[in-house]
Amino acid sequence: MITATKVKLSKETLSILKNFSSHNSNLLVKPGNEINTITPAKNVVAKATVQEDFPVEFGIWDLNKFLGTISLFNDPEFTFDEKCVYIEGEGGAKVAYYYSEPRLLSTLTKEVKMPEAVVNFSITEDNFVSLQRAASVLQLPDLCIRSNDNNEIELVVLDKKSATSNQFAIVVGDNEIDANFEFYLKMENIRLLAGNYDVSVSKSVVSKFSHQSTDLVYYIALENDSTFTEV
Repeated sequence: MITATKVKLSKETLSILKNFSSHNSNLLVKPGNEINTITPAKNVVAKATVQEDFPVEFGIWDLNKFLGTISLFNDPEFTFDEKCVYIEGEGGAKVAYYYSEPRLLSTLTKEVKMPEAVVNFSITEDNFVSLQRAASVLQLPDLCIRSNDNNEIELVVLDKKSATSNQFAIVVGDNEIDANFEFYLKMENIRLLAGNYDVSVSKSVVSKFSHQSTDLVYYIALENDSTFTEV
């Protein structure tokens, strides 16, 4: 028998859940203060440590609907029961929101092991917003993290399938290794919570975006045509 526990969700946690909903429409939360999600294509994993301590495991089939339900209330309290969570607002208004069966959800089944990083840099929120705007205006689907002729690391939005693609580039640091590289990611996979990030990239497979002020990390798969060549 589970002892009912009342919890309030912080604005930061709600923002993280909203961001997670852009990666996967459903969510499985384990007891404790860590939440994670994985895209159906399994090319992006997001993990966060939040302020709240969830007392039970619960599954949400439609995360956007769950967040929409929460928005019906002003500063609600959540009571996590065995089969549902009661969302209660001022004046006694209450919703019983029933959990989904975990087996029906797309969930992270094993820990992500980040290989040794070969490239490290930081990106500000303003720079990332500029890249997103350029990708949208110029209709460019790809992001390339690459070394340039000035021994710098630059982020470039482009269409890698077009030899005459428009390109928008931002320099984010010095290239301090004796290597040339072009790491490709799909812009559609880079859906980050607003903020500044520390970024690390392995020779192949995966990149890691770590939020500088929130305990939040994204692991984003590199495209297969990414290259890393030691000089």
